[in-house]
Amino acid sequence: MPNSIRRSASPPVRRALAPLGVFALALAVSAGAAFAAPRPQSADTGQIAGTIYFQGKKPVLHVINMGKDSVCASLHSAPVYSQDGQVNANGTLPNAFIFVKQSSATLPSAPPRAPSTLTQKGCEYAPHVVGVMVGQPFEVINLDPTTHNIHVMPKRNREWNVSQQPGSPSVVRRFTAPEVMIPARCNVHPWMKAYIGVVSNPFYAVTGAKGGYTLKNLPSGDYTIEVWTADFGVQERHVVMTAGKTSTQNFTFENH
Repeated sequence: MPNSIRRSASPPVRRALAPLGVFALALAVSAGAAFAAPRPQSADTGQIAGTIYFQGKKPVLHVINMGKDSVCASLHSAPVYSQDGQVNANGTLPNAFIFVKQSSATLPSAPPRAPSTLTQKGCEYAPHVVGVMVGQPFEVINLDPTTHNIHVMPKRNREWNVSQQPGSPSVVRRFTAPEVMIPARCNVHPWMKAYIGVVSNPFYAVTGAKGGYTLKNLPSGDYTIEVWTADFGVQERHVVMTAGKTSTQNFTFENH
């Protein structure tokens, strides 16, 4: 049975949590959504793994009308549904963003040189939810034969709004402060939405078609992990991490 917790904040950690640094270890990988090839789990670190469950009545997803752009409409032979509110066939949630929010462990820093990428294809953003570290290149690619205009609307970072013609070079930006989550839209195609999780460490994951996640290579210590969803709220939990162990942390969200 999945673990279900209240939406309120988790009990206070018994010893003070130190601010996170960024970490040079391999990125955490979710089931079905990989950011980089992870290093093997070492004996002196542990991992947190689990599944993001859903209970209640599933939201009714609306069909996206792409008729205002004949190019977008021509790229699909079947109906396209909104990605917010999706529930997997196995009763789990895709597009949930899980990350280490606080830790008592000292975590080394260094953002990856390789970019985190958001792609415009079929007049949709892929992935719908994406993570990136502070200082890491964030790349936006247009693979469509039509013009897009990506509008990133943060509160702590600098806002930007850039048009991309078909075949134009990638747009690359960097974020200077952690922020979960930043909405992004296309000003030309209002149905296009994405969410960007900017974090100060590489321990994050986005759930895929099976709803699972894994945060690898965590040093021993006290952690607060947070799970963000676009439609069902946010939950967080205190976890004590022990080297060589896997801490199973399942979450359940409801549709009220």
